[in-house]
Amino acid sequence: RKIIFEKQWFYLDNAIGHVYGTTFEVTSGGSLQPKEEMEEVTTETKEAGTDNRNIVDDGKSQKLTHDDIKALKDKGIKGQEIVQQLIENSTTFRDKTEFAQDKYIKKKKKKYEAVITIVKPSTRILSTMYYAREPGKINHLRYDTLAQMLTLGNIRAGNKMIVMETCAGLVLGAVMERMGGYGSIIQMYPGGGPVRAATSCFGFPKPFFDNLHEFPLSKVDSLLSGTFSTDTLPSEPEYNVLLEEESNGLTGKKQASLQETEEDSTTETAMEINETEEQETTDISAEDVEFKEIKEKENVREKKQWERRKKLIEAAALLREKNADGLIVASKFHPTPLLLTLLEFVAPSRPFVVYCLYKEPLLECYTKLRERGGVINLKLSETWLRNYQVLPDRSHPKLTMSGGGGYLLSGITVFLDKGKSDASNLETLKTEEPSSKRCKIQDLHC
Repeated sequence: RKIIFEKQWFYLDNAIGHVYGTTFEVTSGGSLQPKEEMEEVTTETKEAGTDNRNIVDDGKSQKLTHDDIKALKDKGIKGQEIVQQLIENSTTFRDKTEFAQDKYIKKKKKKYEAVITIVKPSTRILSTMYYAREPGKINHLRYDTLAQMLTLGNIRAGNKMIVMETCAGLVLGAVMERMGGYGSIIQMYPGGGPVRAATSCFGFPKPFFDNLHEFPLSKVDSLLSGTFSTDTLPSEPEYNVLLEEESNGLTGKKQASLQETEEDSTTETAMEINETEEQETTDISAEDVEFKEIKEKENVREKKQWERRKKLIEAAALLREKNADGLIVASKFHPTPLLLTLLEFVAPSRPFVVYCLYKEPLLECYTKLRERGGVINLKLSETWLRNYQVLPDRSHPKLTMSGGGGYLLSGITVFLDKGKSDASNLETLKTEEPSSKRCKIQDLHC
């Protein structure tokens, strides 16, 4: 299919079979050709100015017009030669500083040289791409915040993780990559089905999806209350018997129609008999084809439904064990009800991480968790990110930086004795205050 990237369109057919990291040049017709490594063509003169204060950007410094550049492209001249001609026809290029010249060349190469490099997909690359291009699809989850989530959640091979996210599958893909296909993941999803657009971009092999389960949020309450049931699940033997009965009934009708046509055809001439027999056989064969197509469609639909219900049973069985090794929540919904409900499936002494773009919902969640109990080491944090340009004699912070990467609430679960109420917990906390503090409180009341 046709790929459009950075104002370039091309086909990836010729890229199959090459290693990751190969650089290709986009030729006419959108086909890719491996680019041979060549030494960079240096300019004829090494002249450079001392500063740029006398350079005026009036749009008249470039002698080549848009029509001239288009004519060069139509002749088939490569981008590297076009850049060289732009340099030669620029009246202010030699007056610029060496750093400004490098910046100018880099900008023109990006515009006119059709060169791409195919790299292996990873969490870092995909999270950076999504945050730069479509941050709304991943709830503005910045790549350094995602790295903090994976670290605080103790994601490792062999874990049993619960993931609730509405970030187009980016967080799920990051967890799968870190686990390496070992362990099990239960994805909680709202609506009719999980969204895994970003997960498919990782290019995971099929064994990675064998231990990936999914469970709808709408059925969590019924699972906790014990009313969750799968009575509508069909069994394979009953399904086959129904198909056999349907096929037998239809074939019986066809045999009866054949007998009727044979009796009617006895009163006619031999040639008419042959013609009617041929016409009937063609009609019957068309009915057979149509019946087979309907039967195949029903088979596929019923098989998919049965497989989906089977996976639902497996996910419910894993959740009923209530021994998950971690919980990660990164969704557009309010985190408090989600976290309080899903923590029921996490074993004691396990980490959990909640991401939210805003601080206030996590503050409410923090307060509810402290009242509820069963968690320790609660931390509400925000990561601060600043990019630096590191080049010879040009190392400095970049002028543009991210305003915020969201907030994280992390903690560790402990055993919660549900027999004690919140009021009793508060009373015990009051009685366990240090004596010096109690004396001060009593003096204040007096």
